[in-house]
Amino acid sequence: MDRIVLVIATRNQGKSSEIRTFLAHPALEIKDLNDFGPLPEIVEDGVTFDDNAYRKAGFTAKVLGLPALADDSGLEVEALGGAPGVYSARYAGTNASDADNNAKLLREMAGVNNRKARFCCVLSLAVPTGFALTYEANCEGSILQAPRGNHGFGYDPLFYYPPLEKAFAELTMEEKLQVSHRGRALLELRSDMDKVIVWLRKRFEEEARLRLGNVCMQQQ
Repeated sequence: MDRIVLVIATRNQGKSSEIRTFLAHPALEIKDLNDFGPLPEIVEDGVTFDDNAYRKAGFTAKVLGLPALADDSGLEVEALGGAPGVYSARYAGTNASDADNNAKLLREMAGVNNRKARFCCVLSLAVPTGFALTYEANCEGSILQAPRGNHGFGYDPLFYYPPLEKAFAELTMEEKLQVSHRGRALLELRSDMDKVIVWLRKRFEEEARLRLGNVCMQQQ
């Protein structure tokens, strides 16, 4: 049976690499947006991680006609009222780099004693007809006074994970995937993968029947 093409709805190579590593399966051919030509910009204007994850996955699935997996992840800092939250990737501006966002976070946290924070992740796996599966997980930690480590991406250099006594950026990809918000959500998805593949095949069979029915009606 042909492998299912699953598109990770991101151009972030760090994120894509993490997901590809975790979800490798003989029934799947995993791609990301870098494997396709220019696509319309995805508008991430949802007010929750769930909203944005589904918007990205659903839009990508409809545009490409393929199942798409999107994650919306972010950092919620207790002392900042949950900021940067859904704005994590653009905390310092629309085209902000990871370094820009980290620098702004350190400025906002200057002199703040309460350093509690958590990473949140919602995964949405959508098919072109709009149906979707959702997985979510969190990871508790704290914000460091200065960056540590050279691995990972995003806020990893500032996020301290107490059980391992390390910043996320000090962990290898394998270590991080065992404990991170995204890793935990992916682990849940991976544990369901055989069922998910059956679900995907059924969705495509239904879509094929629907298309055939529409063609027959147009020919009558």
